[in-house]
Amino acid sequence: MDTITDAIASLPQDTLIVAVLYLGLSLLYLLVIPGFVYFYLNSRWYVASSFERAFMYFLMFFFFPGVLLLSPFLNFRPKRRPVNS
Repeated sequence: MDTITDAIASLPQDTLIVAVLYLGLSLLYLLVIPGFVYFYLNSRWYVASSFERAFMYFLMFFFFPGVLLLSPFLNFRPKRRPVNS
């Protein structure tokens, strides 16, 4: 464990800043923003206008890798309607 700590401590400060920046941006791109896109799509999917739907398609295209990671949790099926008998 000391060797890893020593190796990190011996790196220049700029290298650590760039590594943390890359890690933060990748988490933002792959998890955080696609999560917000998912909640936005889930709330507006059935009531969106044509321009808003085009914007939704753009968001899905732009954040596709992150949405693909979150895809096991996506569910765009309509809500169950009550059946009157």
